[in-house]
Amino acid sequence: MSKHDFKGESRLMGVKMGRRNFIGLVGAAAAAGLVPGALPRALAAEDGTLPMGEKKPFSFKGVIGWAREQAKQPFQAPQVSDALKNVLSRIDYDAYQQIKFDTEKSLWWNTDGVPPVAPFHQNRGTMEKVRIYTVTDGQAQEVQYDPSAFDYKGDIKAADMPDDAGWGGFRLLYDQDHSRDWLAFMGASYFRSAGPLDQYGLSARAVSVNTALHDTPEEFPRFTEFWLEPTHDGGMHIYALLDSPSLTGAVQIQCQKPNDQDVTMDVTVRFFTRQAVRRLGVAPLTSMFWFSETNRDEAVDWRPEIHDNDGLAIWTGSGERLWRPLDNPKQTRTSSFVDQAPKGFGLMQRDRSFANYEDDGVFYDRRPSLWIEPKGDWQKGMVQLLEIPTDDEIHDNIVAYWTTDEEVPAGEERAFQYRMHWMVDGLYGDVKVGHAIATRTGRAGVPGQKRPDKGLKYAIDFAGGALANYTTEQKAVEPDVTASNAAIQNAYCLRVVGQDYWRLVFDIFPDGNGPVNLRAALKTGDRLLTESWVFEHREHNF
Repeated sequence: MSKHDFKGESRLMGVKMGRRNFIGLVGAAAAAGLVPGALPRALAAEDGTLPMGEKKPFSFKGVIGWAREQAKQPFQAPQVSDALKNVLSRIDYDAYQQIKFDTEKSLWWNTDGVPPVAPFHQNRGTMEKVRIYTVTDGQAQEVQYDPSAFDYKGDIKAADMPDDAGWGGFRLLYDQDHSRDWLAFMGASYFRSAGPLDQYGLSARAVSVNTALHDTPEEFPRFTEFWLEPTHDGGMHIYALLDSPSLTGAVQIQCQKPNDQDVTMDVTVRFFTRQAVRRLGVAPLTSMFWFSETNRDEAVDWRPEIHDNDGLAIWTGSGERLWRPLDNPKQTRTSSFVDQAPKGFGLMQRDRSFANYEDDGVFYDRRPSLWIEPKGDWQKGMVQLLEIPTDDEIHDNIVAYWTTDEEVPAGEERAFQYRMHWMVDGLYGDVKVGHAIATRTGRAGVPGQKRPDKGLKYAIDFAGGALANYTTEQKAVEPDVTASNAAIQNAYCLRVVGQDYWRLVFDIFPDGNGPVNLRAALKTGDRLLTESWVFEHREHNF
């Protein structure tokens, strides 16, 4: 089913989360195959707020210690009762829309400078409930599960929830507008922000394990416990414990939501392996790409473009800027960009024109870009991009993360720090060179002449940097195009008439001897005027 079977993107208990978002979170949680143990059912507090447990000392150092010790023990998948399984299996996307949390019972409701926190109900994909604690002055209190905090409009009722039910996750509301939220945690180790434009899109994860291995299934560690500590200036410190068969983890996320500005998250992660992990993915990002102007010839939908993000941006340790347009390949494809001490990478949404999407229900033009800014020395490794074929917009088919070629043995510890920027701009930092704003493809050849039987034409638009200072007549700007296993013909560039941006055009003719990797830029003399556009060519049928 498409999420356009209904009007727009229904709010999931206040979160602007469509059917695809729900399915994606459910799928990730279900894939983990983890179920928790029972928590005791608590009685509702007399004042109408959520009931709280006893105060206990808390520190992030303690979370790290728990993760370290837990990794020394065999993994135990907690059990869930048949009664709870039976109820939650009935809570699909549509049933979930009928269960609403009473926002007046949110944590820190009407507390100045603190975003209220509203827990999620469990569903068929979050049978793995989580524990939630508040932290004040170094003391933690558990937020006890209370089904009466939800309004059940459909077939599921509060009385149907067994004693081992619990929370499915949580969301952060705006402290000045409780009808809107800007951050949500639900399913495995997934979380997402609505960003400055108030529209959810791509997701982040705390870690990925064995992603894109042909002979080993991917594993989805999940958050088991959260500790929430408000900063009283609109932000929130979130601490979490991760668990899975292969590893445990301690996570600290310092979240800040300035008004109408980028959402930033300073992340500290510590992972402890129970067993060897062949591919540890750091700062993984998950997104959706169906089609854009790059592969519009393969689209079956009436809308011009459908994607959360249109490209992967990389700022290498040497200072080079790379842009890799996303693609919807015919077969699953993994691309690796080897680097040392990277300055950052991210899945970006550069195209902000509503007319290029024409969707006033799910607003792809408003979806955030997400940039990862490493802290400390990440040493040698690679940014890896996974692209999975999709035939609809309901599937998350794009993954990007930092990893290395090295297997992480059992009993090892790994630590990383980075800052996440949920942003409007499709560029991060002081970008001094031009950047790609569109990639189009078509039949090779020259208009009015017989077209070759094979080959593909690429037209790439670049804007920014010093490009506006040049004209075509000066003949100072030149194309710089290279390809592996292919011939490049008819390469030229020009400034688009009446515009500040330039267009680079060339034809590609593969020789059939292997993958065709393309690299293109504009230069003057030996100096690059733009970032390097990189792509793995594939044939199109026109």
